[in-house]
Amino acid sequence: MSTLWLARHAPVLGGEGLCYGASDLPADAVASRAAAEALAAQLPTGLAAYASPLLRCQQLAQGLRALRPDLRIQDDARLREMDFGAWEGLRWTDIPRAEFDHWLADFADAPPAGNGETVRALMARVAQAWADWQTSGRDALWVTHAGVMRAALLLSRGVQLPPGGADWPRDELPFGSLLVLHAP
Repeated sequence: MSTLWLARHAPVLGGEGLCYGASDLPADAVASRAAAEALAAQLPTGLAAYASPLLRCQQLAQGLRALRPDLRIQDDARLREMDFGAWEGLRWTDIPRAEFDHWLADFADAPPAGNGETVRALMARVAQAWADWQTSGRDALWVTHAGVMRAALLLSRGVQLPPGGADWPRDELPFGSLLVLHAP
């Protein structure tokens, strides 16, 4: 049985309360270094490793590479965070409630802000990366985002698409944390 290790990037600079899914914001450098040090000690050798191309994940990936030269981390655009369209850069509290409720009413297919990425599209690209990992039969590392980690959690539970917003995982995924999943 193969294992998938998912590492979440460190906190982004100025990101508290901000909708920044696809925005390419840098992570706190000190927190990225600390996360890399903690994760490097936990990860086994021989992992196939992939990272979101967004800067906050690249910072963690670079830190891991420096500490663990055995990790040859490749970029994988399927591991980028969800694009929230016109909501990007807004405070979550500044998004009009009616817009947010409209998105939740058709959670799978309504694009956030009317022009973002749908949950269906996010799930499809993460499912493709998930299938590639399973087919490989190798243990792997993904340096990624909370949205991708939650999508992977659903896939690990056999859910290809959540029926509604209430079905989206609420698991705690702290910045710099590691989530470990096993092939079903």
